[in-house]
Amino acid sequence: MVDLRSDTISMPTREMLETILEAKLGDDGRTDSKGRGEDLAVNELEDLAAEMTGKEAAVLFPSGTQGNTSAILAYCRPGQKVMVDEMQHIYLSEKVVFDPSIGQLEPVTYKLDQDNLPDLDDMRRILESQEIALLCIENTHNFSGGTCVPLERMKAIHELAKEFGVPVHMDGARMFNAVVALGVEAREMCKYVDSVMFCISKGLGAPIGSLVCCSEAFSMKIRDKRKLLGGAMRQAGVIAAPGMYALTHNIERLAEDNANAAYAAEQLKDLKNTKVYGKVMSNIIVLDANGLGLTPGEYCGKAAEKGLLIKPVLKDKVRLVFYRDISREDTEKAVAIIRELDSLR
Repeated sequence: MVDLRSDTISMPTREMLETILEAKLGDDGRTDSKGRGEDLAVNELEDLAAEMTGKEAAVLFPSGTQGNTSAILAYCRPGQKVMVDEMQHIYLSEKVVFDPSIGQLEPVTYKLDQDNLPDLDDMRRILESQEIALLCIENTHNFSGGTCVPLERMKAIHELAKEFGVPVHMDGARMFNAVVALGVEAREMCKYVDSVMFCISKGLGAPIGSLVCCSEAFSMKIRDKRKLLGGAMRQAGVIAAPGMYALTHNIERLAEDNANAAYAAEQLKDLKNTKVYGKVMSNIIVLDANGLGLTPGEYCGKAAEKGLLIKPVLKDKVRLVFYRDISREDTEKAVAIIRELDSLR
């Protein structure tokens, strides 16, 4: 069975897991005046993440959802407006900050352009007409097919937001796939945002964890929100040690995942009833299989019968995600199954 449901399925290597045995553990919940805990492995990971993104500080979270949620709640008060794009993961899947019983924030959606990049004209229209507390972007962009936002567009968004005095938060769950695809350093990308969340538990292969990187002063506010959301941890070095391994060993190899996705997209471009959505730039492919007359759930069911696990996304599409445990041979098998399904009609 070839499992392309998500890169969250990636398994940690033995070498990664063995780092836990040497981790300098402590109680991360017992903090000093700067909010730092007593787990030295956590502190080391946070320092590395901050250095790599060019920020003053970083905060470890058990999940990306909690990281994004803590950051957004630290920026905003209940009732304030947050700009998100129409297909943003924070808006469609996480939803916590917009839940009327929890975050109580109001989403204001901006459009993506024909390249599935944030539309600057639409952003300006909103910023000129409404009082916005925070602007959120996503890089890579999940539901558009892993689109990478280039530095030129990041810079333009940053300058536009600065013009209106609005901070920018980036959901960079798969940021390092974008970094590798664009051939840039993480700090180059992150200088155009005030805060960024990235996951170590997806393509980077760690079993759990995400980090939010930002200024030192803002990190204190984020730590307060993390505690309110139940994110204070104890011997969290068991999370941090594999995370350190991931950031020091697994970034460059993300190019293999991006390459497998690009190969699959090229092999599928000529199908009659199944279309690759958007331009494949990283490790995600979104397919539109509506030409087969099947719902996304039905399509995924037929794929599973033939040995391919994939996931429905949005209302009418399916998603394939490539990661370390998926070889080129697995990729070829997935392509063969999708081509076979395309001939059903």
